[in-house]
Amino acid sequence: MTIDAATVRKVAKLAHIRESEDRLEGLAKELSGILQWIEQLGEVDTDGVEPMASAVALALPLREDAVTEGGNPAEILANAPAARNNFFVVPKVVE
Repeated sequence: MTIDAATVRKVAKLAHIRESEDRLEGLAKELSGILQWIEQLGEVDTDGVEPMASAVALALPLREDAVTEGGNPAEILANAPAARNNFFVVPKVVE
């Protein structure tokens, strides 16, 4: 796909990017090169390749699911702006 200066001008206007007229032709060539490279990626045979979220296989560390006492409520609520019956008091947001 080839991009011309008129297309660059239109995209720049839509994106609210101000570019001088003398730079439009150079930008058109750069963007055309980028799109040609992307088109090459479409030619790669990816049949049988599973999608992945990362290039490195990571295993998340797991911790034991254990019940704890939960700490000391007095210490937890010490810096709270308002507390009542060992709970944070927050403004009502739903009527």
